[in-house]
Amino acid sequence: MIEIKNINKSFDGRDVLIGINGSFKPGETSLIIGGSGTGKSVLLKCMIGIIKPEKGEVLYDGRDFHNSDEETRKAIRREMGVLFQGGALFDSKTVLNNVKFPLDMLTDMSEKEKIERAEFCLNRVQLENVGVRMPSEISGGMKKRVGIARAIVMNPKYLFCDEPNSGLDPLTSVKIDDLIKEITDEFNITTVVITHDMNSVIGMGQKIMFLYKGKKLWEGNNSNIRTSEVEELNEFIFANKLLQEMRG
Repeated sequence: MIEIKNINKSFDGRDVLIGINGSFKPGETSLIIGGSGTGKSVLLKCMIGIIKPEKGEVLYDGRDFHNSDEETRKAIRREMGVLFQGGALFDSKTVLNNVKFPLDMLTDMSEKEKIERAEFCLNRVQLENVGVRMPSEISGGMKKRVGIARAIVMNPKYLFCDEPNSGLDPLTSVKIDDLIKEITDEFNITTVVITHDMNSVIGMGQKIMFLYKGKKLWEGNNSNIRTSEVEELNEFIFANKLLQEMRG
């Protein structure tokens, strides 16, 4: 389980996160939603250690990530998998070597073991026989699946996905959402997804946290989000629906 307690962060005197609290459970796909500039990406960076909050705690199964010793932080990082927004693949490495990269950096596995593990993860995201290709030779949706394979190659307890559907067509987006949810269920991972895509919210939002101007204004799930009485959330839902209709 991941718990965030009273997270506060500001930049140049401007409050970006204000007293954020929440918890995320194993086997559950949790979403953090909100418009641009609401603080959701900053919250993700606080959770994975890229940014340190000025106040508050991020607990991984009771371990205080930001206020622990370096060995504890390293141990927690090894239990994380991260799917970055753009995929963040190395252009000069093959697909297989991209997936294998965390194993090269963080384990003492043999080369044979690393290749077998990377191939297993590629197979799990339906990318058999793609390992020899370069990132420039595969589609955007395939790159996202490679990113997911790399994110799970260390068998993480915690999976973070930053806008996994950005730049993808609606059909591919649904496939990526389904894959994230399947992997979360199959491996009992604690998964946190940053998104503004309402299709993702409705499709896999077992738990949803809505941020607005750095504050958590609502928390619920995909079953009760449409009956929310929070005006800012209803405006967010309407704006997304209108945008999707305009895109056709």
